[in-house]
Amino acid sequence: MKKLLLYIFIGSCLIGSAQTKEERADNHFNDFKFDKAIVLYKELAAKKSRPSIHVMKNLADSYFNINDYISAKPWYEKLYGIQGKEFGEGNIIKLVQCLKANKQNDHADNLLKEFYTDKDRLKIIMTQKKYLDSLEQEKEKYEVSNLALNGKKSDFAPVYFNDRLIFASARDSIKSNGKLYPWNKQPYLDLYVTNPNDANYIPEKFLNNLESDYHDATLTFSWDGSTVFFTRNYLKKKNKLSTNEDGLSNMEILRGTIVNNELMNVTSLSFNSKKYSCGHPALSPDGRFLYFTSNMPGGYGESDIYLVELNPSGDVLSDPMNLGPSINTRGREMFPFVRDERMYFSSDGHYGYGGLDVFGSVIFSKTDYSMPMNMGTPINSNMDDFSFIREKEKGNGFVASNRPGGKGDDDIYRFEKVKPVKCLEYSGYVLNKQTNEPIAQASLELTNTTDELVHIVRTDENGYYNVILPCNKENNMVFYKAGFTKETVKIVTGEAVEEPSLNNMVYLTAFESLIVKEDNVEKIKVDPIYFDYDKSDITARAEIELEKVLFAMREFPDLKIKIESHTDSRGTDSYNLKLSDDRAKSTSKYLKAQGIASNRIESANGYGETLLKNKCKNGVRCSEQEHLLNRRSNFIIVSKEGDTVIEDSAR
Repeated sequence: MKKLLLYIFIGSCLIGSAQTKEERADNHFNDFKFDKAIVLYKELAAKKSRPSIHVMKNLADSYFNINDYISAKPWYEKLYGIQGKEFGEGNIIKLVQCLKANKQNDHADNLLKEFYTDKDRLKIIMTQKKYLDSLEQEKEKYEVSNLALNGKKSDFAPVYFNDRLIFASARDSIKSNGKLYPWNKQPYLDLYVTNPNDANYIPEKFLNNLESDYHDATLTFSWDGSTVFFTRNYLKKKNKLSTNEDGLSNMEILRGTIVNNELMNVTSLSFNSKKYSCGHPALSPDGRFLYFTSNMPGGYGESDIYLVELNPSGDVLSDPMNLGPSINTRGREMFPFVRDERMYFSSDGHYGYGGLDVFGSVIFSKTDYSMPMNMGTPINSNMDDFSFIREKEKGNGFVASNRPGGKGDDDIYRFEKVKPVKCLEYSGYVLNKQTNEPIAQASLELTNTTDELVHIVRTDENGYYNVILPCNKENNMVFYKAGFTKETVKIVTGEAVEEPSLNNMVYLTAFESLIVKEDNVEKIKVDPIYFDYDKSDITARAEIELEKVLFAMREFPDLKIKIESHTDSRGTDSYNLKLSDDRAKSTSKYLKAQGIASNRIESANGYGETLLKNKCKNGVRCSEQEHLLNRRSNFIIVSKEGDTVIEDSAR
């Protein structure tokens, strides 16, 4: 398997005759010769009724690393039975993958619920499970087919190159004088180019002068195809491996230019290091960001996804930035691919079918991503599914997998969207309610009658949206954007195709239109709230203005306020202080009675005549209008963080 590209280390160990069997097994394990390590660890385990934790762990990991999940499962189960919570999240992820590869999904789900005491983490997992369950109720949206180019050895990492397809393969047994990669006993990787639409096309080496004697794989191109980023082992002169102090050869990302079908000006990117691996480069469509996978120190799991910013020439402008815990887990995240505003990647740490699964996440910014959601079957299986790419126009693409029924180790599959039954085309514009201007990049979240997430679309620069609603369902469309209210539209479709519904206007209210700023303090915008003379009861006139407060707080659930009430100067100071305080607390009580949570009203206090807005203090003659300015209630904003919305998988 070459999906574990970031863990390709070429080391050497001298095995002395005085070493014990366990030491020899450990040397094989550390040299990634897992087949030899398994033989010795099994012998050690058979001699004792309870082998050591070390032997059982390395035996389980050896099986796991060669994708023998059936054999790995009992050893992980034994370890979990002994260690309990000390087993660790990384090992739980591996055990869950083994169970799912063996189609013991219920057992795997119960194990997750048992292990995760962190409610937030468990909630994410169960949300992902709920989404995946909803996909199972729908007809498969894609058809997959095995490509003619696949051979008996590993083929994976497809990349579009004009009207051709480039991929990584271990088919060349002559390379490196017949040396084999010790992890899987296959030749080292080379890059090939083919025509995926011609079953008789024989793949050819891509850029002969790109080839080294070791691994050359996983690449990405600039928009014009002139600059290429690719992955290779660290090499010295004369095509020899360059190792670190541990005798290991990690992977690095190189950049080069293509001139007359030859690779030139090859340079190593600044963030590479012999101490860790970097690979699987993927450029954003605009070329501003390079996503990649690494096991560099400080990550969340075995491998994480990072990004760096690039200048127009492809030079690195920033240090690597980890995409954070919304994307990365204690497991493996790898093979990023970016299309439009979505990132696809493979993971065994998020909830899936088993092994590596392909997930999708909406990119809000370089630091903000939606919850990853599984792409479902048939793109994913109970084995490893990875190096996913897709076209921009039709959404078809390619994915690699070692699922049952393939031709070799890893095969490349084509997937094509199944043509949906279009019951109703629904389109229109999202506009600012106050200004009537279009709202660009507003989100439309489409859900079905069981409130399962279907997908999300964004409005264009004119605020335009267009969706196809499925048949025979109550379709809920939620329109939203940060800083605006939400609007929900419900459309019930029948069993037959309907005429398109066009030019449907949706209006969102901007948060800024609901507030006013005075003396650097933000307040909810209301007219004076009137009370009956000498009373603090909420009147019908007061309710009209309090509806504005309720609207703001209902539409923006993270909004928190404090209430301040004031009087004019007429009456004694102590009387006015008590009256204003009673009115503030009466207002607070009213808002809570209308469903506003207590913790969203930080305080409710009266200030009497201590904070007059004008000259009208005791003994000063003023008009009724001037006194009115001092009789006021303020709803001061304490916190206004944006509402959190769970996004979809970018299917």
